[in-house]
Amino acid sequence: MLEKTLVILKPCTLQRGLVGEITRRFERKGLRLAGMKMMHLMDELLSEHYAHLSAKPFFQRVKDSMMAAPVIVCCYEGVDAVQTVRTLTGPTNGRLAAPGTIRGDYSMSFQENIVHASDSPETAAIELKRFFKPEELFEYRQIAFDFLYANDEY
Repeated sequence: MLEKTLVILKPCTLQRGLVGEITRRFERKGLRLAGMKMMHLMDELLSEHYAHLSAKPFFQRVKDSMMAAPVIVCCYEGVDAVQTVRTLTGPTNGRLAAPGTIRGDYSMSFQENIVHASDSPETAAIELKRFFKPEELFEYRQIAFDFLYANDEY
C-alpha cells in the first residue's frame, strides 16, 4: 500500500547547500514528491512538533536549531515510504550513520543531522497535517510508476 511521509530538510541542509542533493536521493530511490515548501518554523509549531522531547535538557536547543534558518518541508509517497525514508536517512546521530545513508554521508552531529523524518505511518499522518494544508499535497501518477513496483506491490 502506498503511504505518505514527512521529511523536513533542516536549516543546516539549506546553509550547506545540500537541498538538491538530498531531494535527489529520495527521488532516485523512487519516492514520489507530493508536496514541498519553504518556511520559517516558529516556537509554537516546534513546541507542538517536538512535544515528546519537552522534558529533555536539549529541547530548547532543538527548537533554536530549527529556527536558525528556513526549512524545506516535503511529503514523499511510496510503498512503505516511512521505513524507506528512514532507511535512506540512517540513525539520528550522523557520526553513527553508515556511509551511503544521508546522515552517514553528510552529518557529523546528533542535532545538525540534515533531515527530520516521520517515524511511523501514524506519526506521518499527524505531521503532514501539521505542516501542509490539504490543497498543498498533490496526487498524480508518475510515468515511471509501473517500472518502480510489481503490479501486486501497491
